[in-house]
Amino acid sequence: MNRVYTAALIFGIVFATPSLAQDHSSHGTMQHDKMAKPAGDQSASSKAFAAANAKMHEGMSIKFTGKTDQDFVRGMIAHHQGAIDMAKIELEYGKDAEIRKLAEEIIAAQEAEIKQMTTWLKKNGG
Repeated sequence: MNRVYTAALIFGIVFATPSLAQDHSSHGTMQHDKMAKPAGDQSASSKAFAAANAKMHEGMSIKFTGKTDQDFVRGMIAHHQGAIDMAKIELEYGKDAEIRKLAEEIIAAQEAEIKQMTTWLKKNGG
């Protein structure tokens, strides 16, 4: 199993866990600055993760058009940027060599996919 797939699986498990899931139905009215303060630990990395998470969720809060492909790509660009931002936090604060290497791989993969999606949007009126 490749590292990017493993990371995606881990993120999927974390965000799908009911105790960690958030109700995103009020995205349009959320105050994202309140989301930037982490619940629990107040270390620099926790604050950075909370800010990255808030930024990602704000970016994913798009106005849906009914054009499935375009809506998917527009939302995923912000989602992938969130993964890049989180990986950069790992590189700044993380210590484990294996996870730091994984973060580098995530950055490279997600940047390539963002480029692909951005190019697709330009070609397809997004």
